[in-house]
Amino acid sequence: MEGVIVKPLKFICDARGRLLEIFRRDDPFFQQFGQVYISTAYPGVIKAWHYHRLQTDHFAVLSGMARIVLFDYREDSHTKGDIREYFAGAYNPLLIRIPPLVVHGFQALGTEETLLLNCPSEPYNRERPDEYRLPLDDPRIPYCWKEGEKA
Repeated sequence: MEGVIVKPLKFICDARGRLLEIFRRDDPFFQQFGQVYISTAYPGVIKAWHYHRLQTDHFAVLSGMARIVLFDYREDSHTKGDIREYFAGAYNPLLIRIPPLVVHGFQALGTEETLLLNCPSEPYNRERPDEYRLPLDDPRIPYCWKEGEKA
């Protein structure tokens, strides 16, 4: 999908434990720092759909597993209408860069709470939030969360 970047992550291990580098300012796709936050979801919970007009998101699942789904909503994109589905988390550590106007959401998989870290390019503006929500069953998005299949 145009503008989406998926960076495979790997653990650096030694006798004391593990370290996982997620996002660096020398990554070629780094724009700027806005803030860092964690969103959680209980098993089976779906948090979808939303998008931003200005903000680029950078998702990494820290604990548990999640299905992250992207829908290209951009009129001028050569991948307009495309759906991408990623399974990310403890068994598949990824950083997913989500550009503005790419509609996205996630579902917690498995039996434990999912912890999703986001490092957006912009800080949250409480007076004028750059967040636009769509219903879970929006007919413009050809995806069915319940089955995890395209509609």
